[in-house]
This record gives sequence, structure tokens and C-alpha cells, in this order.
Amino acid sequence: MLDKTDRKLLQLLQEDASLSLNTLSEAVNLTSTPCWKRLKRLEDDGYIRKRVALLDPEKLGLGLTVIVMIKTQHHSSEWYTQFVEYVQQMSDVVEFYRMAGEFDYMLQVEVVDMKCFDHLYKKLVNGVPGLIDVTSNFAMERIKYTTALPIPEKCKAD
Repeated sequence: MLDKTDRKLLQLLQEDASLSLNTLSEAVNLTSTPCWKRLKRLEDDGYIRKRVALLDPEKLGLGLTVIVMIKTQHHSSEWYTQFVEYVQQMSDVVEFYRMAGEFDYMLQVEVVDMKCFDHLYKKLVNGVPGLIDVTSNFAMERIKYTTALPIPEKCKAD
């Protein structure tokens, strides 16, 4: 169970994973050793999976965000495994979900332009049997983007 100090450390790291141990220690009113032990425990327990650099898609020339919704006629575990392996090797797919509702899968794709997306689309529909509907939605503006997760104490509705 996370206490208030753990939640504060996680929040600070989500905002800036490059913060020094001294800065983190001061922010949570601990000395370096107990702070380091907490961070180590949070990593060992899987709360912190990885520390990464967040890149700017526009600076990289990734000018097109596409949400791809997929319906399939296949639902066997063999087909699912093949489909997952196929999509996971597509580097332009940055998020991939199995859905409940009208569509079976959702992909978020980040590409340079429409030509690059068309190439990915053709690769997808020609490389995976049984896709019956592949619908693409193009983002016009990114209004909110964050990698920071909410760190709940308990449900606010309680």
C-alpha cells in the first residue's frame, strides 16, 4: 500500500524523472538514504517500470496522429497471438488496445504524413487475415497529452 510520501515521490518522478535524489529527498522531507530505499522499493514492487525521455513528435517530424479502429471476424487465441505479434513489430503503432464495444481493437499511430500512414494501412490490411473493418480517424489537434497517471488515495466518489 502506498503512503503519502510514496505518492508524492511517484508524482514528482512523473513530472520529471531526472530529479536528483537530493531534490526528491528535500521535497518529501527525508534524508537521502530513506528516500533511496523508498525509490528502490517502488521500483522492485513494479510501481516504477522504467525511466524514459519523452520526445517531441513535431520535432521528430511526426505530423500525423491516427486512431485506427479494427473489427475482426476471428477471435481464436491462435489468431490473437498472430495479430498481436504482427502489430507489435510495427514501430509507428505507439498504443494498442483490445476493446469492448463496437470495435475489437484500437491502435494509435504516429507517422510523418498521409503517405506513410497509407503504407502502414496497406501493410496492416494485407498482412493480417480476417479484418472486416479498419476505420481511421485523424487527429486535427492534440488538446491534452500526458504520461502522468493519477495516483489515487481512494475513489473520490466515496
